[in-house]
Amino acid sequence: MGNTYKKNEPLTEKMQQEIQDSVEEKASASEDFVRKVLSGGRLSSLSIVNNIPFILFVSFLGIIYIANRHYAENTVRKISSLSREVKVMSWEFKTLKADMMLRSTQSEVLKLVDTVGLRELVVPPRKIVIKKETDKQ
Repeated sequence: MGNTYKKNEPLTEKMQQEIQDSVEEKASASEDFVRKVLSGGRLSSLSIVNNIPFILFVSFLGIIYIANRHYAENTVRKISSLSREVKVMSWEFKTLKADMMLRSTQSEVLKLVDTVGLRELVVPPRKIVIKKETDKQ
């Protein structure tokens, strides 16, 4: 199974020379650009002075990006801390509610008021009826 996209044809000397020339041109162009930028010549100082507003703008955006990242991380930390606190408070609430339900049963109330001297009624309560006196006129 061979490569069907690219056919294996040998390059002619003319094609090889053209490829070599184009590679050399690109290499020399990139070398010239690097020399001009690093030499501190006119291109370097002029381009920096002309692009100061853009450089400041990009720096400002970078600072905003970093600050936003820190704010988001702090918010996530606060949310996780508060969710843990809510879980703990929920557990405490459920524990206290169960304890209160136990303490409010009739047998537990009887145990608590027995120390004060109160006892459970064994006879039902009686209704007190007051007769109104009729007016004498």
